[in-house]
Amino acid sequence: MARRENPEINAGSMADIAFLLLIFFLVTTTMNVDSGISKKLSEKPPADYVPPVIKQKNIFEVNINRKNELLVEGERMDVKDLKEAAVKFIDNGGGIGNPGEDGTPGKICDYCKGDKSDDSSDHPNKAIISVQSDRGTEYGTYILVQNELLKAYTELRNRLSNERYGMSFDELEQSFLDAKKSADMKSQVESLRIKVEDIKTAYPQIVSDAEPTS
Repeated sequence: MARRENPEINAGSMADIAFLLLIFFLVTTTMNVDSGISKKLSEKPPADYVPPVIKQKNIFEVNINRKNELLVEGERMDVKDLKEAAVKFIDNGGGIGNPGEDGTPGKICDYCKGDKSDDSSDHPNKAIISVQSDRGTEYGTYILVQNELLKAYTELRNRLSNERYGMSFDELEQSFLDAKKSADMKSQVESLRIKVEDIKTAYPQIVSDAEPTS
């Protein structure tokens, strides 16, 4: 009786199929994008630049030591209390703001709801938050601190935007972005842009990173 040979399977195209499947999954798979804190680095000033004189009361000092302990204005503080302290400082409104770009004199903050203390910031556009960490500070702690400071500005901007325009600043900014993309909303772009800039000017986000300590 003749011996029957097993038929061979042609696997020549398997590599091509695997390659096509790989391309398919690469194209259709959604990749997670790392999120972070948006921050624009300051440009190098010209050689003849003379820094302005800043009152100490307009600087809110935040220090993170190598043990990841938080010191605010020289006193120990939990990270969870930082946002409230920053809001109080920024929104104090105890004096006159910076002059306008057109040379108009500075004004009292009529939208601030702070204590108007003589020992705290004069105006939101003069309030500077200075963050200084240590080279031994954990990155996670640094991010937590920055996040709480950004929450303070977000809270103040949302409050003022609701008062002036009937929507939060987050919603206002999203409406502006949507209007720029939509052909049906082109007529609203400039109006929304002015409103967004109005809130940003009222509460400018001024967070400075000091040189880390060794």
